[in-house]
Amino acid sequence: QLVETGGGLVQSGGSLRLSCAASGFVFRTAQMNWSRQRPGKTLEWVGSITAYHSATYADSVRGRFTISRDDAQNMLYLQMNDLKPEDTAMSYCSTVAGSRGQGTQVTVRS
Repeated sequence: QLVETGGGLVQSGGSLRLSCAASGFVFRTAQMNWSRQRPGKTLEWVGSITAYHSATYADSVRGRFTISRDDAQNMLYLQMNDLKPEDTAMSYCSTVAGSRGQGTQVTVRS
């Protein structure tokens, strides 16, 4: 099970940290992903982090977003800085196998 929290309304240039609580599988060995669905768009990959804590990012967020994980707490994080209105989206964490949480809404006001 994956449960995302931390979304909200923020001004352009602001920051948010999303959290994803994982349970029901061996989190520390799992590659984890963040994705988002912007209004009127299809689901978009944001970034991933391997079990070795190596992260990769989409071009649209690289340098602004940081993915991290706490394997002791089975938690995944997405630190989002310098948010832009185009970052407005429902954000999800997921496993490579395709399990996904219910999402958390991020809204950036210009």
